[in-house]
Amino acid sequence: MSYDGSDGIPKLGLGTWQNTDGEDCAHSVTYALDLGYEHIDTAQAYDNEEYVGEGIEDSSVDREDFFLATKVWIDNLEHDDVLESTETSLDKLGTDYVDLLYVHWPAREYDAEETLTAFDQLYDEGKIEHVGVSNFEPEHLDEAQAVLDAPVFANQVEMHPLLRQDELHDYAIENDIQLVAYSPLARGEVFDVPELSDIANKHGVSEAQVSLAWLVQRENVVAIPKATGDDHIEDNFAALDLELDDEDVAKIDGIDRTSRKVDPYFAPW
Repeated sequence: MSYDGSDGIPKLGLGTWQNTDGEDCAHSVTYALDLGYEHIDTAQAYDNEEYVGEGIEDSSVDREDFFLATKVWIDNLEHDDVLESTETSLDKLGTDYVDLLYVHWPAREYDAEETLTAFDQLYDEGKIEHVGVSNFEPEHLDEAQAVLDAPVFANQVEMHPLLRQDELHDYAIENDIQLVAYSPLARGEVFDVPELSDIANKHGVSEAQVSLAWLVQRENVVAIPKATGDDHIEDNFAALDLELDDEDVAKIDGIDRTSRKVDPYFAPW
């Protein structure tokens, strides 16, 4: 089924962080789109927008049939820099628009008024379909919603069974914002969580599929696992067919461990 822009963000996307080998990155994007993925996520800081664009061009999927997102890096968040760097991103991606443009972090050159008025301008010009933020805490979201004319459509944050993000999840539901979960496999740590292994064995699937299914079955949550090999791209995609039952969900919700994988010095928490 083709992506319908009125449906919001497709529940499972391909993340491309650290996928900086040109041939590998382009292939993974092409393979994912041709397999049925309808959501591709990149960023200026990933240094691969050009390769993502090549993968899009090589795929058999029309541009309007999938959801494309990128992010403005913290060095480019002054008003004019947002506009100029986004034009560069569009050129690299080979597209006239992205479905979602994020503020990557509320850090360094970020100033809500300066930064977000540029996002509003891009939105009004049709160069971005939606405005997003990433790594924002509730207070940053409150400020962004007060400044923006366009709605805050999504907040991309680290999220997995070892970092539930319950406060942000509640906020997202109350404010009709999508939570986009990056590092949804906790950088591989989900394979070493006994509760997830038990559920995986029960269903005959991988721990990765269990973690992803838990995320995408939550209200207002989308997951973007990174994958380069064809087998991993396929395995992650199969999570859409896994239905966790109430017992499974309760077991995952009861995991008494917390592990944050992304914690740079400029993080807002």
